[in-house]
Amino acid sequence: MNAAIVHAAPRTGGTTYSDLSLGARVLRTLRTWHQRRSDRAHLAELDARLLADAGLTPRQAAIESGKPFWRA
Repeated sequence: MNAAIVHAAPRTGGTTYSDLSLGARVLRTLRTWHQRRSDRAHLAELDARLLADAGLTPRQAAIESGKPFWRA
């Protein structure tokens, strides 16, 4: 019987959320929220043709753009 050995992928040098100080985590969270808010506002302004190019229906865009900034 052959047993497969699974190794964890090596870290790519990026900093994980848990590696950050409290202040850095707060800043990262605020930046993420700001980016979501901005992205969703832009998404709400796209017309049906541009949404189709992005592979979204107007309904999908409305649902996504209607989410509060703190929800992923």
